[in-house]
Amino acid sequence: MKVIILAAGYATRLYPLTENFPKPLLKVGGKPILDWLIEDLSPVTEEFIVVTNHKFARHFLNWSAGKPVRVIDDGTESNDTRLGAVKDIQLAAEGIDDDVFVMAGDNVLDFSLRPFVMFAREKDTPCVMCHEENDPQKQRRTAIITVDGENRITSYKEKPPVPKGKLAVPPFYYYRRGDLGRIPEALNAGCGYDAPGSFAAWLSGKTTMHAWPMPGRRHDIGDMKSYEAVRDSYRGIV
Repeated sequence: MKVIILAAGYATRLYPLTENFPKPLLKVGGKPILDWLIEDLSPVTEEFIVVTNHKFARHFLNWSAGKPVRVIDDGTESNDTRLGAVKDIQLAAEGIDDDVFVMAGDNVLDFSLRPFVMFAREKDTPCVMCHEENDPQKQRRTAIITVDGENRITSYKEKPPVPKGKLAVPPFYYYRRGDLGRIPEALNAGCGYDAPGSFAAWLSGKTTMHAWPMPGRRHDIGDMKSYEAVRDSYRGIV
């Protein structure tokens, strides 16, 4: 399994802190966010691929020295010229013939991701995570799915104006060998490319997909206040 980490965003809501420094390398609990994620997944993967933008590539290259990490520069230099998450996934997946775990690089979690990997391998389908979201405004700003009694996805909509359910999908996706090769087909069919879940939503209409209930908390770092709270309180996986 390979792990693609999406780190090409510009985190404009955290300016000036992230104006010249990437959000995934901000420290929480005494070390960069990405260190926590990589330490958790290292036992179940062969390689980490961090796709970033040209503005922050140097920071990631310096950070990755001595780690099982390959850094890919997507060539963009501003939020206005960004490729979008789906195109960054496509770029990072070139030449990969393996299962792939895709995730955003700014996640701070109090649970391990390894059980999700085991779940996906057992199901042998593309898989996402899910958690209950009861705030209607937040439902319209994320991906919402519905599932049957065996956790098979029955509907999947990115940022739905009228949500069909309350199960939100955070940015963690497990794809089987070959699934990411369908990104060109998805884009040609009109799939959105900015949100990472857009491809998963499209793929759910083409093949069976399962959802794993998230067992803990994902800390959302959206502004300085939320970052400061997590930075000072985070203690790692419970």
